[in-house]
Amino acid sequence: MSKPQIQNKPLGQLKPYEKNSRTHTEENISQIAKSIKKWGWTMPILVDENDVIMAGHARYEAAKKIGLKEAPCLTVSDWSDEQKKSYVIADNKLALNSGWDYELLASEIEELKAMEFDVAALGFGEAELDSIFKEDIDMSILDELDDMELDDFEENVKKAIQIEFEREHFGEAQDLIKFWRDKGAYVGHMIMMFLKQEKERL
Repeated sequence: MSKPQIQNKPLGQLKPYEKNSRTHTEENISQIAKSIKKWGWTMPILVDENDVIMAGHARYEAAKKIGLKEAPCLTVSDWSDEQKKSYVIADNKLALNSGWDYELLASEIEELKAMEFDVAALGFGEAELDSIFKEDIDMSILDELDDMELDDFEENVKKAIQIEFEREHFGEAQDLIKFWRDKGAYVGHMIMMFLKQEKERL
């Protein structure tokens, strides 16, 4: 396998991988565009010898959004079709498998706020930032609760149900849910009431 080389390439020369299964909302693209504006190119777009994008589709779209004409690209050659297909998936999934130390994360964001840094550039939405700084439940209180009180406590904890969307609807669904959550709406109840109404029409 030959050693990858980095060079600037015109955006118009690059070709998105047609079976890329990773989706990005307009909000996500805008966040990445802000990141490129603030810090420049910190990670090149990965392309094959035919300039098909293997990793960096969102960076590619963000660069177009802010009017850039070219981008640094890391070119790999001699990859088999199997290597290309698997890497496009693995690159996205491996990034999702990591987690956060929320105590340290909150501390770092607080320090950035004190420096008057625009934390929106970090890529977290308002709802995510709210959840990061939301006080944790003091689990020690559970030692003082009897069984009935524990049942009541459990009933007050929200539970999630997975809802599937077609790829073309996913981004819009994310935006709509974020819109209503930001307004403090109980989205689960809204969905339940709509489904109940539809059921009664049958």
